[in-house]
Amino acid sequence: MNENNTTLKVENVSKHYGDFTAVSNLSFDVRAGRVFGFLGPNGAGKTTTIRMIVGITIPDEGTIKLFDRGISNESQNRIGYLPEERGLYKKMKIVDQLRYFAALKNVSQSDADKRIDFWLDRMKLAEWKTKKTTDLSKGMSQKIQFISTVLHNPDLLILDEPFSGLDPVNVEFLIEIVAELKTQGKTIIFSTHLMETAERLCDDIILINKSRKVIGGTLREVKASFGRNLIALRSVGGETVLEDKSLVAKITTHADEREIELAENADPQFLLKKLIENGASISKFEQIEPSLNDIFIENVTKNL
Repeated sequence: MNENNTTLKVENVSKHYGDFTAVSNLSFDVRAGRVFGFLGPNGAGKTTTIRMIVGITIPDEGTIKLFDRGISNESQNRIGYLPEERGLYKKMKIVDQLRYFAALKNVSQSDADKRIDFWLDRMKLAEWKTKKTTDLSKGMSQKIQFISTVLHNPDLLILDEPFSGLDPVNVEFLIEIVAELKTQGKTIIFSTHLMETAERLCDDIILINKSRKVIGGTLREVKASFGRNLIALRSVGGETVLEDKSLVAKITTHADEREIELAENADPQFLLKKLIENGASISKFEQIEPSLNDIFIENVTKNL
């Protein structure tokens, strides 16, 4: 799939509920075949935006285009949507529920049964096929709902907090599945406030806060625009050098090393030279880029 193609285009979209503005003049593009992180704190407007994209609600202002067209039943059939509020029928057998969800997307029962068997096996849930939802753990239920999202082989997947409530093993498993779907050319939007996971998966991101876009672009562009010069330092001695405000703006202490934020215009090589001259024993001195979590926290807290 050509990544220059645009799967989703959101232009100047706003949504109001009475005097409350849930989304304000929001614009972004999602390119085909890429993983797009839709990031922000709880209550930022992420779910409201997603609900407009999938046609549950409509914008008060602005336009949304899917696959170069306006929102329609045809375009919705090309979307797989995993909502944050999970919902399965408690007393139905798993296989019957999945057949039902597939039928809603116009998948024949014969095709649905083949796909159900494939995905249950892939999710290591084959033996639970005839069980009811009430027999499943929370993690199993979330896997079943994920299967219902991909059964009709959608071109665009929208996953709203897909890792919520999963244990670390199942988080890793689902990350692996998402990566596989990307290699198949699927476009994937996932909404999350888990920055470490977003950093691992995303090609592009947008961060929204209080209904507005704060920052957006490729992951590389966003990190480059953050403009912080960071050093990971593991050393003994040289403390007077680190107290020099013309060289060091901030020190964050971790378990076995320190993160040094250089002062504006400070040269990392000059800092290293001064540490050595002052007798520091250095086992690690590495320039590092800011984490997505650093960027998230700074951009959100400065708008409080």
